[in-house]
Amino acid sequence: MKRFNLLFTMGLIMAAFLLTGCPKKKPPIEPEAIDTSSTLKPDVAEEEVIPETPTGEALKESQFKTVYFDFDKFNLRPDAKAALDHNFGLLKEHTDVIIKIEGHCDERGTVEYNLSLGEKRARAAQDYLVGLGIKPNRITIISYGKERPLDPRHNDEAWDKNRRDEFRIISQ
Repeated sequence: MKRFNLLFTMGLIMAAFLLTGCPKKKPPIEPEAIDTSSTLKPDVAEEEVIPETPTGEALKESQFKTVYFDFDKFNLRPDAKAALDHNFGLLKEHTDVIIKIEGHCDERGTVEYNLSLGEKRARAAQDYLVGLGIKPNRITIISYGKERPLDPRHNDEAWDKNRRDEFRIISQ
């Protein structure tokens, strides 16, 4: 009788398992970039017209300075702070400009690690600019990790160029 109860119970469990089925395994997502812009959307309505810059001249991305980092670091060096001070001046002069800071890494390390490090680098620049007085809703960040190298070579000189934050104009 115990054997029958055991087999009956196992049969019920198997039947329930077969009827409900296994949960479908989701395919792995290849991380291309961490986009945090959805959490830091600017306070600008879509129908709202953004005024012209006070100087009448449009700001160009080429006017922003690139911020560089040491290997495996996201702290701001003195030269990075000088570049951010320059960028702050541009943003202060052009109060209607909304930017995106792109964090980049060199090719060493895993995709996941570099995406995280690139985000920390972009956030460090964002925090610095906000600390100087730029409104947080004017800055979004994204990390591209090692996916968009500036210099594709595999040496120290290339790696130095690839560990960076770049500034893109979203609107003005």
